[in-house]
Amino acid sequence: MQEADEKQMLRQRIWDLMERTNVASFPRPVHGRIPNFVGARRAAERLASTEEFARARVVKVNPDSPQRPVRELALRAGKLVLVPTPRLRGQFYLLDPSIVDPEYASSISGFTRVGERVDVESAPNIDLVVVGSVAVSPSGFRVGKGEGYSELEYAMLREMGKIGDSTPVATTVHDVQVVSEVPHMPYDVPVDIIATPTRLIRVSPRQPRPQGLLMEYLSGKKVQETPYLMAYLQRTGRWPRT
Repeated sequence: MQEADEKQMLRQRIWDLMERTNVASFPRPVHGRIPNFVGARRAAERLASTEEFARARVVKVNPDSPQRPVRELALRAGKLVLVPTPRLRGQFYLLDPSIVDPEYASSISGFTRVGERVDVESAPNIDLVVVGSVAVSPSGFRVGKGEGYSELEYAMLREMGKIGDSTPVATTVHDVQVVSEVPHMPYDVPVDIIATPTRLIRVSPRQPRPQGLLMEYLSGKKVQETPYLMAYLQRTGRWPRT
């Protein structure tokens, strides 16, 4: 079975489990999404208790519903929050805690209205990355909803020097989303910290992560579907491929 098929089977199993056991939260059904879950706030509070969170001045957080409490807690702690626009459009919503209301600005309707639009090049350097997950293993490998934009975004930010190899990556999930194994490829971005409503898992040993875009895994179809990625590759002389 191909890695992509294994990942999709894992996603389906977790989505089904979360719906069946009623740990899924609005919006439902969670299929096809980074699933929201009961206890998302407690998981966010566990992450907020870490040294990595305390030290961070700029936190990049995915725009999905289960990470809304992370966005709110980061703003309440006086941190700049970067939320990417969907599908790698090359921009972020930059939330400044000194001028936005944390509760409102942490919502999707809020950050799209009050966030300052900044592009990747002008965004500040990032001290902590928080990603959403459908499933994650204690060894640090995760699977998202399957579109691959999170990995592409991370790779480009690495190439631009906005993220370094030592920049911690965290995720918040329900306990049922923590599984023994997750299929992974060289372009997948592993996490260092897994926060659930009941525990905090620190990945050890820390997994290596991609240092930039891995062109051998990048399909022409994905490039064509992502204008910002195509423009970036053209600027860096890697598209069209020779």
